[in-house]
Amino acid sequence: MEICLIRHTTPVFEAGLIYGRKELLLHADFPSERDAVCSQLDDDFDVIFSSPALRCTELARAISPAFSIDHRLQELDFGEWEGKTWDTVDQQALQLWMDDYVNVCTPGGESMVQMYARVREFWEEIGQTGYGKVAIVTHAGVIRLILSIVNEIALTSVFDIKIAYGEVIRVHFTGSNL
Repeated sequence: MEICLIRHTTPVFEAGLIYGRKELLLHADFPSERDAVCSQLDDDFDVIFSSPALRCTELARAISPAFSIDHRLQELDFGEWEGKTWDTVDQQALQLWMDDYVNVCTPGGESMVQMYARVREFWEEIGQTGYGKVAIVTHAGVIRLILSIVNEIALTSVFDIKIAYGEVIRVHFTGSNL
């Protein structure tokens, strides 16, 4: 099975904003970014999945109006920190989280281990479907976790994976990369 992992295009936000699940407007360049993404894709997807975030669904809709939303494709839930800036959250809590972001939850949010569990569940379900070609429009965090599954990368190293806005990454699902 061929899977196209597609990161949403550029959103509008202030530097330092914590915006895992926060809804953001799309940048004014969305039409050209959308066209650039679509030019890299074929029209023969068996299914297209999207995070429910507007920055993902607008791109998914451009690929095909027949797409499915899956909440497991959401970005990390930063809980009480959503919409704040890194310099305005409790710095002691921030340091605790930064020291072990894999296991520690943000206040009212989720840890990377929890996010990984939902992304892995989605990935395993996809593997059981028998689709030939799938598109997934989502966030950098979700794509990093899928790549960590496929390439057996430790969760502590996923931020080493750089993913640009509007980037398309092709992976092949085999029984061995569960």
